[in-house]
Amino acid sequence: MFAPRDPDEYLLDTERRVIRVRRHWACLLWDLFEAVGLLVGLVMVSYLLPEGNAWLVQNVLWYAGLIVLVRFTYQVLDWYVERIVVTDKRFLLTSGIFTTNVAMMPITKVTDLTFARTLMGRIFGYGTLVVESAGQIQALNRIEYVPNPTEVEDAISGLVFGDKKGQQQDRFSMLKARRAAVGKRKAAKL
Repeated sequence: MFAPRDPDEYLLDTERRVIRVRRHWACLLWDLFEAVGLLVGLVMVSYLLPEGNAWLVQNVLWYAGLIVLVRFTYQVLDWYVERIVVTDKRFLLTSGIFTTNVAMMPITKVTDLTFARTLMGRIFGYGTLVVESAGQIQALNRIEYVPNPTEVEDAISGLVFGDKKGQQQDRFSMLKARRAAVGKRKAAKL
């Protein structure tokens, strides 16, 4: 009921999945740092309060700590269910725990592909992919924390900017082969 759909359920029968990844775990580092900092601060304030009539403040502090933990758990679950899927026809980004959001962009709309890796991205193994289309800002304009960025970028570049002439020649040779096969069948029937 609450489980998000598998991203492959959004693919057409004619699509071939090329890449399916989730964002790199490094996107959770700031959230982890924030949660640990808040919890340490709450524990320190709790121990600094004088013993006595501070039970109400103690309870409020511990409930605040519980809220921090629940919030961090939600962020981890949100990261876990988010998927980046690239097929031979489009980009898909599925996200959301309770409400599933699916952002799509056709491969044919891509006019430029920019790839960037910061120093932290080189250390941890992630990068940022900027996908541009003709005159429009799409839903998948900037994809951050992409794991294995060189392999992902190579695969997407092959799809977007691949050998167009070779593909057209393959199509024409397939059409010629079909016509020849149909012609042989017609000749055999006569």
